[in-house]
Amino acid sequence: MSKSSKGVKQAEPKKQTKTTPAGGAAKTDKPPRQAKAPKAAGAKKQSKKTTQQKPKEKALAAKKAIKKGTRTRVLRKVRTTAIFRPPMTLRLPRNPKFPRFSLRHRNKLDQYTIIRSPVSSESAMKKIEDQNTLVFYVHSKANKHHINEAVFKLYKVKAAKVNTLVTPKGKKKAYVKLTGDFDALELSLIHI
Repeated sequence: MSKSSKGVKQAEPKKQTKTTPAGGAAKTDKPPRQAKAPKAAGAKKQSKKTTQQKPKEKALAAKKAIKKGTRTRVLRKVRTTAIFRPPMTLRLPRNPKFPRFSLRHRNKLDQYTIIRSPVSSESAMKKIEDQNTLVFYVHSKANKHHINEAVFKLYKVKAAKVNTLVTPKGKKKAYVKLTGDFDALELSLIHI
């Protein structure tokens, strides 16, 4: 390498050689690379200054941004009431990995539980004869729909109307009026 009068090193082109399998060196067909033109000494110093200032400027900008914060222009929502209702969030349906119970619970209010026993008092017998109505003691938690279904399942008759009452002793009584197609007296003689 040779030095120029300005003190900047100039690179001399190197000869490229290619090794052969025999171990000897062979010349290549490619032309040698040309060296870049030397830069002026003043230009080199200026480039160093700019590279030194960039990280400093970046750091100052980051410092400013941290002090200022990211949410500078946030408008406050005007509240018209004193009640705060949280926003609606995503509520996914349950997706259990295993069943909580090995067996399903059986229906505790089936027809045999709902209808306890028929009432066989004089007033009940009069209702059967005169008004085509059957009288039963029923479960205290059974409603009119339950009683209607239970009577249909047990006796295969349709009820026109169901009336209920709770006696002073705490028992629930049901008056089941049958439709015109069915006779309560005949039914009471066969089943009850």
